[in-house]
Amino acid sequence: MLCEYPERSREKLGKNPMNEKGKRKLTEANYKAGDPPEDVSERTKTNRVEAVEELKIIDLSENGERTTKIGTSMRPSTEEQLIRFLKENQEVFAWTMTDLHGISPDVITHRLNVDPNAKPVKQKKRMFGVERSIAIKEEVDKLLEANYIRPVQYPEWLANVVLVPKPNGKWRLCIDFTDLNKACPKDPFPLPRIDVLVDSTSGCEMLSFLDAYQGYNQIPLAPEDQEKASFVTDQGIFCYNVMPFGLKNAGATYQRLVNHMFQSQIGRNMEVYIDDMLVKSVEEQDHIKDLVECFQILETFGMKLNPAKCTFGVRGGKFLGYMISKEG
Repeated sequence: MLCEYPERSREKLGKNPMNEKGKRKLTEANYKAGDPPEDVSERTKTNRVEAVEELKIIDLSENGERTTKIGTSMRPSTEEQLIRFLKENQEVFAWTMTDLHGISPDVITHRLNVDPNAKPVKQKKRMFGVERSIAIKEEVDKLLEANYIRPVQYPEWLANVVLVPKPNGKWRLCIDFTDLNKACPKDPFPLPRIDVLVDSTSGCEMLSFLDAYQGYNQIPLAPEDQEKASFVTDQGIFCYNVMPFGLKNAGATYQRLVNHMFQSQIGRNMEVYIDDMLVKSVEEQDHIKDLVECFQILETFGMKLNPAKCTFGVRGGKFLGYMISKEG
């Protein structure tokens, strides 16, 4: 079975945006995920990471229930090795929210560092129509089942939920942490320079784009801060046990984690910008070896990938909004 990305994404490869006349200026503001805007609908991952060659969907389970995507331009021997490798390492993928065990708090924990002089804010509960109320209940039930959240009483901070439409017509549940974020200082932990990441992929013959399964939620939230991340719905009041998307400095915490995890690979055979991971190989014959190294680290730290959003063994693609390939 073959699948192909829309025409608009199949742009001509071979030109590095940093070398073109009148080159576009790359700024961290393009992807300011390290300090999420207080508008909870600010970011989607659409077009952030995608392949541009024809792709093939492969079944890792032989029953059609566990699939991921691979490129179609690699040598037959490489493709055979890649498929075998992915089938043998299915434990690195998460197929549902309940498959996640999370990163150990001994490795990293997200802390809010709320200003002790800040006055807690309880937002007035918003009303939703029937359709949205049903969607909220379904999402809350999933979060409870996965132990991402728990019921709580008498929180000092309380936020509303916000529903953001997904490209597939469904809803994404977000929390309006506007007031809480204002009470938290900015984490100055540096994010990688996007132009450096883009340039570093030049000369690489094979690439794999990796995406963590609800990556932010794989990081624990400090116990003393969990009740501060409370929200209200028709079902009751809940707080997060894990780091939710939308909290100030969540991106910085995530970058701190991946820098630690992949410190021996970044700049050599991997590049990582928050939750966007790229495995790169100068020679096609080395790509499986580079993936093995990456997967060993993922397994060691307990980070799970989303197979539906990963693409393995391609010649080029779009990374952080820019086309990359061997030519640059």
